[in-house]
Amino acid sequence: MLLHDTALIFGRYARQTLRSRFQILFGVLMPLLYLLFFGPLLRDLPLGSAGDSWQVLVPGLLLQLALFGASFAGFSIILEKSAGVVERMRVTPVSRLALLLGRVLRDALLFVFQAVALVLAALVMGLRAPLPGVLIGFAFVGVLTVALASLSYALAMKVRTPQEFGPVINALTMPSMLLSGLMLPMTLGPAWLDVISHCMPFRYLVDAVRDAYVGSYTTTHMLYGVLMALAFALSAVAAGTRVFRRAGA
Repeated sequence: MLLHDTALIFGRYARQTLRSRFQILFGVLMPLLYLLFFGPLLRDLPLGSAGDSWQVLVPGLLLQLALFGASFAGFSIILEKSAGVVERMRVTPVSRLALLLGRVLRDALLFVFQAVALVLAALVMGLRAPLPGVLIGFAFVGVLTVALASLSYALAMKVRTPQEFGPVINALTMPSMLLSGLMLPMTLGPAWLDVISHCMPFRYLVDAVRDAYVGSYTTTHMLYGVLMALAFALSAVAAGTRVFRRAGA
């Protein structure tokens, strides 16, 4: 029943996405601009064992894609609430968990597709990374998307207007980007900033993907990144499902 309901909801939103080429392509635009204009600035930066400039920047851009894209996914729920779509779904026997999973799995597929496009562009610009490492990066994008989209939908169910939703997301995503080392490894900064960054869960994911891009798959960074990603995703889906049930979505 859950699988059937999830597939039903996933199919509905996947068809909507396929009808909007703008949505598919626009999300990758900002990371692509960073790749084109910020990447060349890192070529002469002494990164040491972190890898070359592309092996440092591209993993961060992949997770930035998931961070900003998935965090704002809840806007669609706000629009659906105002149009009465959520209310109509509420009276159906569809599982409340499926209502969430169908949406977040669509989001995960969308952002992994955009991540593939970003990596292909990076390969043209000079990225060299092992295929297993690239695939691991895509997996992290998918798991992070599931986690953040779940929380985004949960928040959107609690607020009434986009004007309430947007400032909260901006207040959370910007510090997360700056303190997780998406652009540059935090070890390049002062020691106090590196210590603070360890309080950001995204820091562990970024370090894990960067290790994967240089072919290091059994490091402590990878272990911590996998554990953090799975714990974050499971807790976020649980929290999102609880909100959907209480809200009668």
